[in-house]
Amino acid sequence: MNHRIIFCAALLALAATVVSGCGDRAAADAARAAAQAAANEKAAAEYANGFDAAVAQENWTLAKAQGDVLFARFPDTRQAARIRPHYDEAKAKAEAAREARRVAALWSYQTESVKGGKQLSAAIYSRDAVDTDGSGANPVRLIFRDHPTWGTSSYLVLQAGDFACRGGCKVKVTVDDAAPKSMSALRPDTDDAIAMFINDEHALWRMLKDARQVSIEFPVKAGGTRTVVFEVAGLDRSKLPDWD
Repeated sequence: MNHRIIFCAALLALAATVVSGCGDRAAADAARAAAQAAANEKAAAEYANGFDAAVAQENWTLAKAQGDVLFARFPDTRQAARIRPHYDEAKAKAEAAREARRVAALWSYQTESVKGGKQLSAAIYSRDAVDTDGSGANPVRLIFRDHPTWGTSSYLVLQAGDFACRGGCKVKVTVDDAAPKSMSALRPDTDDAIAMFINDEHALWRMLKDARQVSIEFPVKAGGTRTVVFEVAGLDRSKLPDWD
């Protein structure tokens, strides 16, 4: 046999082996990719089903969490594509629920046994601290109180400084983006506490209904006025049931 013929035959055999090997490797790679894709879909289904269940229960925080994990780990799956149109709504509701919990936690409520019955109160600190006497910034507290003997009242309490309101003054109350409203106030002639009453407490209470925030501008003994903002949206009005 001619040596050239033998050499060519060997080359053809080698080429066939290489082609066969490449084909087997491609098939194996395709099989592995398909298996991985199937595994990803199966794992993604757990989070997608969890998202569906949380939405059905209106547990928006859990729904958002399930969607977050799904998009982070398996973004290219069919399951991710299926829930993506519903995710933004769940996310918005989760953020709204978180905000509702935050503003509700800003309020504190007390029920105290006193002579004649029970004293009820609802109180909140200002969003930002304010310097009322030059010694540094402190939060201001707004309190609504229902006392069996003294009746109902609303008042501001300072941690430092004093109000310039002995004998009476005016404060400006602004609800959200509405125009400011002037209200009568009074600093009691006592040194027992640094407090100033807003005289029409029921009007102020009504102003808080459906409000996001209320700002109050008041005069201080140190000179001028100060303004504080209260994030009032989380008020539980049932805590003072006779006020509405």
